[in-house]
Amino acid sequence: MTETKKVKINKKTIELSNLDKTFYPEAKYNKGDVIDYYDKIADFMLPHLKNRLVVMQRFPDGIKKSGFYQKETPDYFPVWIKTKKINLEKDGKQELVIIEKKADLVYLANQGTLIFHIWLSQKQNVNKPNKLIFDLDPPPNSGFKIVKFAAYKLKDIFEKKKLNTFVMTTGSKGLHVIIPIKPKHDFDKVREFAKKTAEELADKYPDKLTTEVRKEKRKGRILLDYLRNAFGQTGVAPYSLRAIKKAPIATPIDWSELSSINDPQKYNLSNIFKRLGQKSDPWKKIYKKAKDLKS
Repeated sequence: MTETKKVKINKKTIELSNLDKTFYPEAKYNKGDVIDYYDKIADFMLPHLKNRLVVMQRFPDGIKKSGFYQKETPDYFPVWIKTKKINLEKDGKQELVIIEKKADLVYLANQGTLIFHIWLSQKQNVNKPNKLIFDLDPPPNSGFKIVKFAAYKLKDIFEKKKLNTFVMTTGSKGLHVIIPIKPKHDFDKVREFAKKTAEELADKYPDKLTTEVRKEKRKGRILLDYLRNAFGQTGVAPYSLRAIKKAPIATPIDWSELSSINDPQKYNLSNIFKRLGQKSDPWKKIYKKAKDLKS
């Protein structure tokens, strides 16, 4: 891999730089490897980014140096990258990136963006989410088994409410459980629905599950974290890399696969394309499964 080169993608010329810079020292991946990954994964990843505002998590010097979150679109970004101005209350009005095509992904990867975080709503309806999310991380000194327990119980309770559920390894510590919904309600209503469902489940399994945000009160139980269901909050995008030593990837899976997965970092830069060569994206039709919260 040469240090710099120019590529043409979607009729846009992108100058790639510092391709030999080490990004994942332990796994021996450089910046060029990261760019190649986002170039190759684009067909799988772009449908999950469609029409969504993006928060970038950039690591221009690799994962051993401190990265940073970036909401505001820098002035030097090319005009062909789409944006939308949003009033973020605490942060005021900001222009956020919208990823539409492979060239956008490659350009942003060249800017050192390793992790892509996406809004729960889409640009045409930013105040009304079209998915509901639960973030499940293991309590201290516990394994992945309790995370899977919580995920299965969420699946059960939402199925009783006649809502479809999808699951993803985050590439970090746990799982995300996603419920696609029709964008008919604002964030306050969706979050209240998520809160009540979590409380209902925690009451049923008080020794294992909780909605207690304060860590000292969880007492080894797993938090059913519904707090991301709010305006301006994000979740890691499917197929995004994570800034962890083996270059793990947030990977959508089928519920039938979960029982055999014991590591949320199972899928990474070394094996993701083998997986996708053998199995199509389990979330390919996720939004066709969206239902109204009242159903």
